[in-house]
Amino acid sequence: MSADPRSATLGIDPALLPILACPDTHHSPLTVDAAAGELLCTTCDRAFPVRDGIPVLLLDEARHRSA
Repeated sequence: MSADPRSATLGIDPALLPILACPDTHHSPLTVDAAAGELLCTTCDRAFPVRDGIPVLLLDEARHRSA
């Protein structure tokens, strides 16, 4: 039995992933961390949760991975 292909995108439509960006002023691209269930900012090192396939792109909901 193979893994669910949607797990690699956390249930987010793959067509949306290239247009998702950090909500901070730099608007950097986000990458998927499937193991953690988060989207990661490539600039500020924030991790945004994905809940039921919906990215929660709120700065108040993000965590700083370096801290």
